[in-house]
Amino acid sequence: MALASFGARANGLRLERMKSSPRFADGIFANTSPVMPGLKKGTVAPTISEFLCGGQRRTPPGPLPSTNPLPAWSRPPETGLRATWLGHSTVLLEIDGFRVLTDPVWGERASPVTFAGPKRFQPVPTPIAALPPLDVVVISHDHFDHLDYPTILQLAKLDVPFVTSLGVGAHLEAWGVPAARITELDWWDRTEVRGGLTIAAAPSQHFSGRSLHGRNLTLWSSLVVRGARHAVFFSGDTGLTPEYAEIGQRLGPFDLVMLEVGAFHPAWGDIHLGPENALHALTLLGGGSFLPVHWGTFNLAMHAWDEPAETLLRLAPAHAAHLVMPRLGEPVEPSRAEQVTPWWRAAAPEMAQRPALLDEEPPSLPPAAEGGEAVAWPMD
Repeated sequence: MALASFGARANGLRLERMKSSPRFADGIFANTSPVMPGLKKGTVAPTISEFLCGGQRRTPPGPLPSTNPLPAWSRPPETGLRATWLGHSTVLLEIDGFRVLTDPVWGERASPVTFAGPKRFQPVPTPIAALPPLDVVVISHDHFDHLDYPTILQLAKLDVPFVTSLGVGAHLEAWGVPAARITELDWWDRTEVRGGLTIAAAPSQHFSGRSLHGRNLTLWSSLVVRGARHAVFFSGDTGLTPEYAEIGQRLGPFDLVMLEVGAFHPAWGDIHLGPENALHALTLLGGGSFLPVHWGTFNLAMHAWDEPAETLLRLAPAHAAHLVMPRLGEPVEPSRAEQVTPWWRAAAPEMAQRPALLDEEPPSLPPAAEGGEAVAWPMD
């Protein structure tokens, strides 16, 4: 029997709705443009070898600076929009009187098991039990670093609705979230949450699956959160796609844009942005304050842990990008965010060429689980 953390497959009415999607054919979902779901041809062996044995600085040598957000959360944002980055792609958005939690991951590892797989650099700045009342949880897709089994088990106990992509609700329901609290969206669908807050799903260029035998059985999406006065774009995971221009035209403008910048590699160019392509995506979307996500939390790729942040800091001025890069747990109102302070350097002050860390924990791929399941590569 497979591990519960692998989730469940859609059936019944949920599956019938999935089959009606323009993106669903031959039993799976597909990107608008045909792209490879993983490694480009000729890169498999060296890339996996590099991931397992490479010597880059993939984990910080010490804890990253973090802040307790609870005092700020006790007061409403003065501008009506505030974001608190809690690590990776987990952000608490406070928008026009509502609280929205994106891709919540509190688990220690981005993995189906607790003893192997990418381990988070440090705990989330605040436990789930300390979160203020939530109005909605949004989940972009079902990869382990975005849909976390132990986290959902805790959130399922709260009276909070979930909005996600087609098919992902099967996992949520299997883990205890009542079906009545789950809304699944196809691209360009939208739903209203508790009056005055809308969530819309939009294209992304990625893939899905929690095992080698479950690729693309659920949809992946970017998400737009819009209140009475403000709008926020959340990329989920994606490669650079011209569809971002259409998203900006149909669902923008955006006050805050949250784009993935970490876990990139030339072999994954179709399915992840990285910092340089994120800046291009920002332009296609029509701009907005830019909060980078999907970095500084897990060792998921072959680049140095702080490379996404350093690259953005170097390239942003040429793109006239308004970077919003708060410390972990630091609530920030985008319209009031000033010049970025490279706070991450406190964890690694020797910013020149540095050798590999000798005591660095090598990344490990979770083994096959009982029942023959194995984790897909790349994992996110």
